[in-house]
Amino acid sequence: MTKLLFRKDAYQADAEATVIAHTPECGVVLDASLFYATGGGQPGDSGRISWEGGHAHVATTVKAEDDAIALVLAEAADLPPVGARVEQVLDWDRRYAHMRVHTALHLLSVVIPLPVTGGSISEAKGRLDFNMPEAPEDKAALEEELNALIARDLPVGESWITEDELDAQPDLVKTMSVKPPRGAGQIRLIRIGEGADQVDLQPCGGTHVARTGEIGPVRLGKVEKKGRQNRRVSLHLVE
Repeated sequence: MTKLLFRKDAYQADAEATVIAHTPECGVVLDASLFYATGGGQPGDSGRISWEGGHAHVATTVKAEDDAIALVLAEAADLPPVGARVEQVLDWDRRYAHMRVHTALHLLSVVIPLPVTGGSISEAKGRLDFNMPEAPEDKAALEEELNALIARDLPVGESWITEDELDAQPDLVKTMSVKPPRGAGQIRLIRIGEGADQVDLQPCGGTHVARTGEIGPVRLGKVEKKGRQNRRVSLHLVE
């Protein structure tokens, strides 16, 4: 099992760890990972690792067996041996962009309060698919509402509930196609806003900014029809 450093502090950009295994696909498994593994529509992190006598670029990061995380190296190279100490360094700009987009998508699900059927995240944009038979009547008004939430600079935090508590509050789960991971006994919730200013609370395992103001302004892209009842809504970071 890999300790999830990104879960403790999404802003940590470098750390040391020990190689505990190699995967059959030549992935590198560490005892503690800064790198987020692909999941929930968020891409795996990239960056680099270095060790005595070698270094390598990490192209992406994936989940492995037994709750481990595997770093996928970009080039054919000698792997750091099991037991070696390595330094991990994130591609921070890419990770931070994912954090901004991911948090913005949570807010998009606030201004469009409909069941979510899918989604994806990239460095400059993201999208959610909604169970939305008809396209929004006023996309400009939605964009204005979304940017107003971002500009409130609301705090983003986490809390944990048991699986039984989640079962008693099924409305917390907005996604129809992806369910929160079970088996560990607890479910992580991402909260945007506090007290009377709370605007969103939903299960999520991804990385997020600490305050919505960090997202910056966004614009909504085109709304695409995806099937009889689905509409895809894209948002773009405005740099």
